[in-house]
Amino acid sequence: MFPPFEEELAFSELKKLISQLNLGTIALNQISKPSQERNGNGIMLGAMIALDTQNNKKVLITVSGLGHKIDFNDERIFVQPIVDIKKINDALQKNDKEIHILTNTINKLKNENTDCKDLLKQRLTLCNESLLKVYELYSFCCSDGKTRSLLELCESAQQNYAKIDGTHSQKTTSLPPTGTGDCCAPKLLHYAYSNNLKPISMCEVFYKKNTVSNNKLLNEKYPPCDHRCSLILPGILGLRILYRDEHIIVVNKQSGLLSVPGRGPEKQDCIVNRVKNLFPNCIEQPAVHRLDMETSGILILAFTKEAHRILNKEFEDGVVEKKYCALLDGNLLAKNISKHGKMELYFRLDINNRPHQIWDKINGKKAITEWHIENVERYTTPNGITKNVTRVTFIPHTGRTHQLRLASADSHGFGIPIIGDTLYGNYIPGERLLLHATDITFTHPITMKKITIHCPAEF
Repeated sequence: MFPPFEEELAFSELKKLISQLNLGTIALNQISKPSQERNGNGIMLGAMIALDTQNNKKVLITVSGLGHKIDFNDERIFVQPIVDIKKINDALQKNDKEIHILTNTINKLKNENTDCKDLLKQRLTLCNESLLKVYELYSFCCSDGKTRSLLELCESAQQNYAKIDGTHSQKTTSLPPTGTGDCCAPKLLHYAYSNNLKPISMCEVFYKKNTVSNNKLLNEKYPPCDHRCSLILPGILGLRILYRDEHIIVVNKQSGLLSVPGRGPEKQDCIVNRVKNLFPNCIEQPAVHRLDMETSGILILAFTKEAHRILNKEFEDGVVEKKYCALLDGNLLAKNISKHGKMELYFRLDINNRPHQIWDKINGKKAITEWHIENVERYTTPNGITKNVTRVTFIPHTGRTHQLRLASADSHGFGIPIIGDTLYGNYIPGERLLLHATDITFTHPITMKKITIHCPAEF
């Protein structure tokens, strides 16, 4: 994951803490039975600098896992685990004995080279049942003030579609990895939002006295982990951050969320307002381009007026390079459409049927779209129908409203809509628009360096 907040202020606090731990003036206390597997392997330390409602600085410190704590004799706050270890042990107790018996039997059979597949399945079922009971204990206060369960956060982060043996279908829910919710970042964020604090800096380091372990570098900054934190942090923050510095932020906009606020209170939840909520120093109008509500993928916003002005000009001048992935509802190759090409279409707003766009060669705006047909594959709809679909990479050379949806669906284009298109296609309840902004290349507005962001589609 990309670090969601500035790291240096929190990193300074961690360096101070590590110095105190090494000198012995502060102790890292073991509060649970040491794990034989992890004993001596080191630990992640996390720090957050946050502001209260009077802009007073608060220093939050935590430790990954459940087994350690630090007692401070100053104003630093130690952030406890989300769930008390006793509650976790109580949740695990029901199946614990049977799991141990199965494990001993399985090990014995393995030594005798005897098949134990059925016993392995039994043990896995019991382990998953216990893990589910543990995860049901976890909930997190999020940036919008709402509390969400760990399983709810993980479910919303899961890909909407999975590719299995060449067939696309709705993804089934699976349990997150063991330890999800016990890393430093979710603990710090939960504490901050539970106590009406605004995070301004957050950092994690790997700590173990005078050694290197598990391929982690000592006392170096680490972002939140991809394995566990990526499942819950986007839901806690309200954003999946792909890149961020003091001038700009790049996010992966989810399908179904507005890019900018609309009219009315029901249309205020959007990427712009979520960014402004997380980063209070952001300018009032940070958006430099938009994606349709139903389209997912890369969206760039500016934190400063200067960055906004320069990025706006890049988009207006057409020098920003973009790529999209789409699944079209049919077989393009069967229509004898070439695998690669470029089309010029002309559309304008249908004033009698907003926000639809209609073909108009005379008064319409020219939309130029390059395409590459990647392959024809199988797709299963939410109601169980399996059919051929075409995966297409689109490269728009203009930025017209609904340009790619029209290039797909309109008879002057391919005549085959994108799956899940509620405006120009054959929408089936439970589907989303399978259009995703996968790549963008632009010049950074301040450093003037070329930046390329890649964000693969979730289908």
